[in-house]
Amino acid sequence: MPNQIVVAGAVISDAAVLVAQRHRPAELAGRWELPGGKVMAGETESDALARELAEELGVDVAVGERLGGDVALNATTVLRAYRVSLLRGEPHPHDHRALRWVTLADLHDVDWVPADREWLPALVRALRPR
Repeated sequence: MPNQIVVAGAVISDAAVLVAQRHRPAELAGRWELPGGKVMAGETESDALARELAEELGVDVAVGERLGGDVALNATTVLRAYRVSLLRGEPHPHDHRALRWVTLADLHDVDWVPADREWLPALVRALRPR
């Protein structure tokens, strides 16, 4: 069982997913990720993700189902992604260099942080027209 869970949100709207460009650490600066953060003691994963997206993007969200599987960051930390819907607010990069909406056609051209690349198959399925 991991000691630390980090959650990330796939904010999907109008057949695109919102991605955030990292400021830090230096080895990841400039690369893109699904926004999110650490689950604190006593928080559910959904509550943590809603809190993190409010802090990082200034939006209120509804957290949906899991997206893809666990991604191990190291021996003690696991990363989990969830589908997220915007309820209120327009996303702004409070904790990132930039934000952008990425469509299915451009998904594989994004310079992803390595861990988030693991979710590309799940993101492809989520963005495919039904």
